Amino acid sequence: RANYILVYAQAKRENTQPCFPCNGTGGALKIELEIYIAFVFAETCRLCTGKGSVTVVLGGGETEVSQCINCEGAGSLTCTTCQGTGIQPRYLDRREFKDDD
Repeated sequence: RANYILVYAQAKRENTQPCFPCNGTGGALKIELEIYIAFVFAETCRLCTGKGSVTVVLGGGETEVSQCINCEGAGSLTCTTCQGTGIQPRYLDRREFKDDD
């Protein structure tokens, strides 16, 4: 919760807002503080359990290790909307105005 508050505070200072799809977590929460230190809390890939590779059992008892297709070998996932920053641009308010005539 404290990490989300920091992202929200940063978003309020700029013309941005917390990312809606990942709720400001970024999938891998990245918070840039005033002293320019970035903390990253990665969301572990569920398919490879963070290893970055998966083992496939072939016929005849053979096994093959290949790169995880879910995380592309990274072992962790980030939000595709905000690229892991936790913030996104604040969009224009598009209200419809009705004609009172």
